[in-house]
Amino acid sequence: MDPSEYFILILFIALGIFSMAAAAFNLEWYFKTGGAMIFVNKWGRKGARIFYGILGAALIGCGILGLTYWT
Repeated sequence: MDPSEYFILILFIALGIFSMAAAAFNLEWYFKTGGAMIFVNKWGRKGARIFYGILGAALIGCGILGLTYWT
């Protein structure tokens, strides 16, 4: 695997951890961004937090699977 592929997989894991942390700690500035406001307006703050928690878990899972099976 190329170093760029490792970088992308590690980036997936890092972004997943960040997304889960934002959802868990209910970071005000994170949920005021334009991208997050789409989900806040659609599902409310609690629904957006659940969505970002699931998204973070999925990103971490993809990164770990990529590092595990494609190395």
